[in-house]
Amino acid sequence: MAEPKALSRTLTTIGRCTRGSVAWRDYYALCKPRVVMVMLLTAVVGMFLASPGLPPLSALLLGTLGIALASGAAAALNQIADRHIDAQMARTLRRPLPQGRVTLVQALLFATVLGVSGITVLVVWVNPLTGWLTLAALIGYALVYTLYLKRATPQNIVIGGVAGASPPLLGWVAVTGTLDPDALLLVLIIFAWTPPHFWSLCIHKRDEYARANVPMLPVTHGVEFTRLQIMLYTLLMIATTLLPVMTGLSGWIYLAGVSLLNGRFLLGAMRVLRGTDSQAPMALFRYSINYIMWLFVVLLIDHYIPVSDWI
Repeated sequence: MAEPKALSRTLTTIGRCTRGSVAWRDYYALCKPRVVMVMLLTAVVGMFLASPGLPPLSALLLGTLGIALASGAAAALNQIADRHIDAQMARTLRRPLPQGRVTLVQALLFATVLGVSGITVLVVWVNPLTGWLTLAALIGYALVYTLYLKRATPQNIVIGGVAGASPPLLGWVAVTGTLDPDALLLVLIIFAWTPPHFWSLCIHKRDEYARANVPMLPVTHGVEFTRLQIMLYTLLMIATTLLPVMTGLSGWIYLAGVSLLNGRFLLGAMRVLRGTDSQAPMALFRYSINYIMWLFVVLLIDHYIPVSDWI
């Protein structure tokens, strides 16, 4: 019986070799494309918000390219550092590294090429400040958060959220070359959104995080406490999303749109807080992704279609 098994393994190996040692889809998956796409949306909106008219085409194209490459590198480094954790969780088990479709060396080379290329594009062809801020965000997410905070404290999402909230700031700086309070306000919105977004997933995946020995808040402090924290951070997020109106960054279109978005988010957080619906945390997690995308879309619409033009 051993010979058929050996023959099967040999044929499988030959088949892989004829396709190439690693399919492009595996490298693509290392970049966490869905996450990066959301980040790029906020970065591009940041570019448009930084411009009274349209942003310079070179800053728009090269800035987006550089941020995309660096974000992909950060995602790949995150999967490299988390490969052993990913192998213990159903949500991440099928990623390329746990499945052995990509080797550690291949992933490291890929992440290095992406990171160096992205930072180079930003420093040389956009502006140095954007490049260095992007490098800081990459290090903050891939190294400080993934290698240390994620394993050290249940507040990992809160502390590490600054790096993940940086894309609109990077987009803004790509156009202006300077830091601006309004750009930092966009960062603050994503920073406040991150805990209720991710802790909702953590409640749903609590047992998996516990098996992987990752100290996420539901594991260390219990689900009830996490539900309360989701509600409190939701209220903080709602207050934060109103600041663009107060500072004059946005107007009535944004206020109307974000009020509707916040209303639905608050209802979802209340369902999670009650704890009577086991599907509520995952439903809030899914909605939170659409929420942040639509919030930035509404910001963009408001920027170019002020209500005063209708009167």
